[in-house]
Amino acid sequence: MTGLTSTVVRLKLALLRNGLRQSGGRRAAYVASAVVTLLFAALQLIGLIALRGHEHAASLVVPLVAVLGLGWAVMPLFFPSGDETLDPTRLVMLPLRPRPLVRALLAASLVGIGPLFTVLMLVGSVIAVAHGAFAYVLSVPAVLLGLLLCVAFARAVATANIRLLTSRRGRDLAVLSGLVVAVGVQVVNFGAQRLGSAGLGQLDPAADVLAWVPPASAVGALDAASEGAYGIAVGRLVVSAGALALLVALWARTLTRLMTAPDGSTLQAAEPAARDRRTSAGLRRLLPAGRTGTVMERSLRYVWRDPKTKAAWVTSLAIGLIVPVFNALQGTGSIYFACFAAGMLGIQMYNQFGQDTSAFWMVALTISSTRDAYVELRARALALLLITLPYATLVTVLTTALLGDWARLPEALGLSFALLGAMLATGAWTSARFPYSIPQEGHKNVAPGQAGLAWISILGGMVAAALLCAPVIAVTVWLNVSEGGDRWSWTLLPLGAAYGAAVTLLGLRLAAPRTAARLPEILTAVSKG
Repeated sequence: MTGLTSTVVRLKLALLRNGLRQSGGRRAAYVASAVVTLLFAALQLIGLIALRGHEHAASLVVPLVAVLGLGWAVMPLFFPSGDETLDPTRLVMLPLRPRPLVRALLAASLVGIGPLFTVLMLVGSVIAVAHGAFAYVLSVPAVLLGLLLCVAFARAVATANIRLLTSRRGRDLAVLSGLVVAVGVQVVNFGAQRLGSAGLGQLDPAADVLAWVPPASAVGALDAASEGAYGIAVGRLVVSAGALALLVALWARTLTRLMTAPDGSTLQAAEPAARDRRTSAGLRRLLPAGRTGTVMERSLRYVWRDPKTKAAWVTSLAIGLIVPVFNALQGTGSIYFACFAAGMLGIQMYNQFGQDTSAFWMVALTISSTRDAYVELRARALALLLITLPYATLVTVLTTALLGDWARLPEALGLSFALLGAMLATGAWTSARFPYSIPQEGHKNVAPGQAGLAWISILGGMVAAALLCAPVIAVTVWLNVSEGGDRWSWTLLPLGAAYGAAVTLLGLRLAAPRTAARLPEILTAVSKG
C-alpha cells in the first residue's frame, strides 16, 4: 500500500513537472496563477484571523467551510481547475485493488495549489474560533479531517461523474448540474451582499445547522469546545470522521464499478439516416454557403452534442441571466449589470481550437494560408453571434423592464455589443496564442500542466477586452455627466454596435496570421487530452 501510494504521488508529480517543461510560457502561466491563488488565500487568512474574538466569528466561519467543501465537490466538474488528480480510468488495466487505489489517489490529490489553499482557509477558520486548551488540541485533527473531507468529496463526486460527462445519454443531466452550480454561486453571492448590510448575526441559525454537516462540522467542533461544550465538540468531530469513512467507502465502491463494469454509455444510439439527413439539410439551408457555413454548422453541433461544451454554454447562459435579473428583483441592480450576459457568453470564444481536441488536425489540414485561418475564425465568431447577440439583447431588455429605466436601454445595449465584440476579438487572439486541451475523458476541463495556461488565457483576455471597451465606456460616462447629454444617449446604441463590429474584425485580422503560423503548436497543445 505504501509503495502504491508513493508511486501514484510520484506519477502525479512527474505529469505536472513534464507538463511545465513543455514551454517557458506554460511555466510562467502556472507560476502566475499559483501566485494569484496563494495571494488570495493569504488575504483570506488575514481576514479570518482578524475575526478572532468577534461575537459572531463562528457564524461566518462554519458556513464558509461548508461552501468550501461544496466548491471542492462541484468546481472540478465544470470549470478549469489547478487540481490535476490522476484519472482512475487510466488505471483500469492494472491489477490494483480499489481500497489501496483510493488511498493512493487521495494522497495524490493532496498535491497541488488547491489543497494548499484549503489548508490556509481551514487554518484561518481554526484560529478564528478556537479558544482554550481543549480546542487547541482538537484543532490539528479538525484541520486534517476538513482537508481530507474536501478532497475525498471532490474525488468521489468526480469519479461518479466521469462516465456521465463522456456519455451522450447523460449529457442532459450534466447540463442540469452545471445550471445548479451557476445558480448556487449566485445565491452565495447575493447572500454575501445581504450580510454586508445586515451583519453576521443573520447567519446564526444556518451556522447552528451546518455545524453538524461535514466538513463544517470539523470547525463546528472547535467552536463548541471553545464554549465548554466538550461532548458536542467530540460528537461533531466523530461526525466528521464517520463522514470521511463513509465517503471513502462509497468512493471505493464507485471506483470498483467504474473499473470493472462495461461502459454502456459508449454504445451509440442508432438514429435513422433519413432523419439525420433532414436535420443537417435544414440547418445548412439557414447558414451561408461554402466554408463559412460548414464551420458554423460544426460549431453549433458542438454546442448541442458535446456534453462539456453544452454544459459550459448552459452555465454561461444561466449566470448571464441570473446576475442582472436577481439584482434587479432585489432593488440593488443597475441596468449596466445586463452587460454581464455579453461577458459570460463572450468567454465561449476563448480556446476555440481546444474544443476540437485531437480532431483539430482535420481542421488544420484545411488551413494553408492566412485567408483560410481568417475564414475559419470568422465563421466560429458568427456561430457564437447567432446565440449571443439575441440573448444579450433579451437580457438587457428584460433587466430594463424590471428596473423601469427605459431611457438607458440604448446605452446599455451599446455597451453590451461593444463588450461582446471586444471579447470575440480577444478570444480569437488567445485561441491562437494560448491554446489548451479539453480532455474528452474524465472530469477535468483542462489537461494536466495546462491549468495555469487556461486561467491566463481567460483572465488576460477578459482584462484586454475591458481595456478595448474603454472608449465606449468613456463616451457613456461623458454623456451621463455632461449637461444635456441625455439627449444624445441614443447614439450609444449604433456607436457600441459599430465599435463592437470593428473591434471583432480587427481581432480576427490580427489572429488569423498567428493562427496560420502556429498550426503545429496549436495542434500539439489541444491534443494533450
